[in-house]
Amino acid sequence: MTAKICEEKHIKGTDTTVVEFWRWAYSDLLSNTTRGVFAEFLVGYALGLTHEPRVEWDKADFFYKGRLIEVKSSAYLQAWEQQKPSKIIFNISEAKAWNSTTGKMSSEAQRNSECYVFCVYTDQDKSDYDILDVNRWDYFVLSTSFLDEFFPQQKTISLSTIHKFCSPVEFSNLKSKIDSLLW
Repeated sequence: MTAKICEEKHIKGTDTTVVEFWRWAYSDLLSNTTRGVFAEFLVGYALGLTHEPRVEWDKADFFYKGRLIEVKSSAYLQAWEQQKPSKIIFNISEAKAWNSTTGKMSSEAQRNSECYVFCVYTDQDKSDYDILDVNRWDYFVLSTSFLDEFFPQQKTISLSTIHKFCSPVEFSNLKSKIDSLLW
């Protein structure tokens, strides 16, 4: 079912639509899981990959020109009340990969992409935030081979560590940064 058809689709036995479900379930973009999917969407949009629906549990978040890309998201602000901004940490642990085409899990755990895009929503003040502004996000791009070489057993990586090795990329330059890293 394509997105356009789905938007207008009524939920059988009700007087409601899929759009109303989306509005109810996914309107809080600060929520960790929804923010992560939103970050994936932003990266996919930058790469021209949002014409097909997202595959939830695939080997990596994107298959781009024959290469696999993993997107990670974090934020200082959270959906819940906070005493202070959150520390920015990303999961980079090895994992077994689900292949949505074959329906099988890999036998060995590894980092399954060739590139990581770390997306940081940078706003820290809940009285003035706009998660929909791509310029309020920082995007960091690192190759998996770099992570494997310098952090082979590490399960997480902090933003302060990432900053030691790369600078944030503006959204308008994200595609060219990913392209230059992969080719």
